[in-house]
Amino acid sequence: MDHVIRELAATGRGVLVTGASRGIGRAVATAFARQGDRVAVHCTARRADAERTLAELPGEGHVLLTGDLADPAQVADLAAAAEEALGGVDVLVNNAAVMVAHPLPTTSYADWQAAWQQTAAVNLFGAANLVHCVARRMIDGGRAGRVVNIGSRGAFRGEPDHPAYGATKAALHALGQSLAVSLAPHGIAVAAVAPGFVATERVAGRLEGEEGMRIRAQSPFGRVGTPEEVAAAVLHLASPAAAWSSGTVLDVNGASYLRT
Repeated sequence: MDHVIRELAATGRGVLVTGASRGIGRAVATAFARQGDRVAVHCTARRADAERTLAELPGEGHVLLTGDLADPAQVADLAAAAEEALGGVDVLVNNAAVMVAHPLPTTSYADWQAAWQQTAAVNLFGAANLVHCVARRMIDGGRAGRVVNIGSRGAFRGEPDHPAYGATKAALHALGQSLAVSLAPHGIAVAAVAPGFVATERVAGRLEGEEGMRIRAQSPFGRVGTPEEVAAAVLHLASPAAAWSSGTVLDVNGASYLRT
């Protein structure tokens, strides 16, 4: 390489977390802030929730940014705004995702098309575009960095009612592994976590009654995961010590699904 790569610091970094209004994104943003990083809290909608996330972050230098990840122009603007607000993005966490039910046997062709387009636009293309915009700034600035993608257990075991979600999460895993190879010479490590069922606001209703019992029984621990447990895995993969884990997809599912 004909340029010097500045090492990634352990703390005091600029961190962009997409979809940080609540749930896993909020827990990830909080975990980085607690260790002294500056966090850009991104949201597309749910601004009130995102403002709460921002208000509750410890430390200083945090910022709230908005942008529709399905719009490539807004993705570019988001990357630029995060770079300016944080004084550089050292860590990108692609957490934002949509999950639209569209089981094939009961979904019309028009609704099937809409579900696939909406899901892919955010979960895959939005993430890919944002990685490009952020990583190119890292490269141009000679900065080491980290990208952590939030995938899913569903990428491996399937999502019969949400096939586009499972497919785009599998593609996100593959994208991360491709980028791990191409970005390593620039000091940028890329990895993913693949959570199982996590207790967030979006799925709280499903954890009640018999369905909740069945979901908890998927894990031999007899429970579901927490956003904080996913955040802990993200924090590790984004750390300077985890460079040699670049390319990995880390299962965070309480042994509810074991890959061979």
